[in-house]
Order: sequence, then structure tokens, then C-alpha cells
Amino acid sequence: MDLFEYQAKELFGRHGIPVPMGDVARSPEEARVIADELGVPVVIKAQVKTGGRGKAGGIRPAPGPAAAEEEAARVLGMEIKGHVAHAVLVEAATVPFEEYYAAFLVDRASGSFLAMVSAQGGMEIEELAARDPGALVRMPVDPVRGVDGEELAAKAGLPAAAAAVLERMWDLMVGEDALLVEVNPLICTTDQRIVALDGKVTLDGNAAFRHEREPAELTGSLEDRARAKGLNYVKLNGSVGVIGNGAGLVMSTLDVVAAAGADPANFLDIGGGAGAQVMADGLEIILSDPDVRSVLVNVFGGITTCDAVATGIVTALELLGERGRARPIVVRLDGNNAEIGRRILSDARHPAVRQIPTMDGAAELAARLAAGA
Repeated sequence: MDLFEYQAKELFGRHGIPVPMGDVARSPEEARVIADELGVPVVIKAQVKTGGRGKAGGIRPAPGPAAAEEEAARVLGMEIKGHVAHAVLVEAATVPFEEYYAAFLVDRASGSFLAMVSAQGGMEIEELAARDPGALVRMPVDPVRGVDGEELAAKAGLPAAAAAVLERMWDLMVGEDALLVEVNPLICTTDQRIVALDGKVTLDGNAAFRHEREPAELTGSLEDRARAKGLNYVKLNGSVGVIGNGAGLVMSTLDVVAAAGADPANFLDIGGGAGAQVMADGLEIILSDPDVRSVLVNVFGGITTCDAVATGIVTALELLGERGRARPIVVRLDGNNAEIGRRILSDARHPAVRQIPTMDGAAELAARLAAGA
């Protein structure tokens, strides 16, 4: 479960990780009150579970309460990569002297914990790793031994004052059953204080029974709407919507779409026993994404029969009306009751639906349609 920045910083506070003073506002008027109480220049930060907020205009400085109200009005309701900002963090503006990067995560490739620290922060870690691989220190973490903050800070070129914060980040990782704890940037102020200016935390949902936590806040995002329908959906940054049955098949479909020259817009697994309603729900979610320019439905019928999938597609398109006609839908059905499913789609004669018998061929057509070819 990904947390909003303000939720991550609440956990930071519990574990002794310094953060700027601030509070959450869900209206411009609340933002003004918080800024007035802080009594210093503030920053208005969109609360969305995605990156790129600064480039999208979701982080705005405000020198006083009136400006805070005005900037909050601009940010609230803003959509960033399919996520709508229903709240803002009103936070005391903090000027960095130096910026660093620090993260602890579960490294699935090695089956262990990994620390990643750099003396160069404030940019996307992928950009940093590509531009200057030597600037990012990667160190495996023994879960029994824990973290030696002084050793880690020294290797990465961080000041000694950062050592305690690194150790507290590890304490949060273990104590909260987190899969990721990231601060970018972790800053050193002009008076030599180490402060977490941003924060990302992903909690292990399988360990939720060990913790007393408030229910996840629903924001109206596509992922929240999908979760409410019981769908396994992840928003991505491409233009080809993808639906499949089974995580392995969906992952393979994402790879085939990429090989065809397009970027997938999402991961959506309708599962092994899904019926027509689940298929209809999944298609409705994907067609609600403005980034999607074509849809690829790739199903191998087993427990989920192809006729049930086809019925779900027809049902969804009937419910969506004109929205269902706006973007092309490429369907590849194979396996249990495939012939019946193909006949159902053919008989429906929906203008948005194209049927292709192979996965590669379907991906290539979806990629061309997304590109407008």
C-alpha cells in the first residue's frame, strides 16, 4: 500500500525523522488557516501517489496565508498522471544547503533488503543512476545486523549528521513492515540540520494485521476506483490499455506491447475466475483513463471462459455508450470457448472492436492504433 506524502511524514515523525512543520488541507480556506498558524512562507504540495508533481505544477511556493489560499485553489483538483489532488500538504518552506537521496527497499531480484544512498538528491533516481552510476551507493542490508548509519553515510559522501536519520529510516522500514522508505531530497539546511523534505513509503499489505492503522484514504483515482471494484490494477504512463486474465499473461502482454513500439497505460489482471461483470468493470476503468488511446484485451480462456469475457466486453460497451466508441479495442481470445466468444463479438458488430487471433498481431495493431496509424 502506497502512502501519501503527509502519511509518510506522519510515520517519519513517529520514528524521529525530522520533517518540516505542516498540515493537510482539503480546501483553500483550510490552507490559509494552516499557513497563518505556521507564520512563515509555505509550500503547497499536491497529495497524489505519483511522481512528477513539481514538473506538473503541483508544488507551489506561497509567501503568506493569502497566497497559500490562492495556490491551494490552483492545486486542489489538479490531475497528475491520472491522479487527482484531493488534498494538499501546507508545509513550512525550507531552504536546502545540500540535497541527498536515501532509500531502503526490498530488492526482489536478490531476495534481500537494499540501501541506496547518494550525495546527489532532488532528481529522479533513474536519471541519476543513468547519468552517473557511481554517484549512487547500493549496499545490501543484513536484517539481523541492521544498518550502520555512519558507515553508510561515509560511503555515500553524506555528512556525519545524516547517520542517525539513516538508521531511523531503517527502524521505520522494519517497525512498520515497509517495502520502501524513500526520501528525495533528504536535505542539509544552512544551520546543518538534516530534514526529510519529501517522503515515500510503501507498506506491506500482507503485514497489515500486525498494525493498527486507519483505512486507506480513497481519492477517486483510477487505482482507488479499481480497488473498490476488486480489480488488480496499476496505472502506468503509456497509451495502450491492457486487460488480461492472470498476472503472468498480463506481464507478457505488457512486454509484447513494448516490443511493438508502444508503452502500456496500465496493468489490469481480471483473474482466473472472473465473469462478465468483472470484465465490464475493468474495461470501464481503462476507458476512463484519458491517456489511453487504444485497448488490448488478451485472454486465454480457462476458468475464465472466452464467452464470458466477450459478454463482458459487449455489456461494458453498452453501458459506456459513446465513451465506448471513442477508442479502438483490440481483442485476442484463445482457449476455453474461444470460438463462442469470437462469435459473440462478431454478432455484436461494435464499431470499436477489432479481433486478432494472435497476441503479437493484437499488440502490433493496438500499438499502431494508439499512434494514430
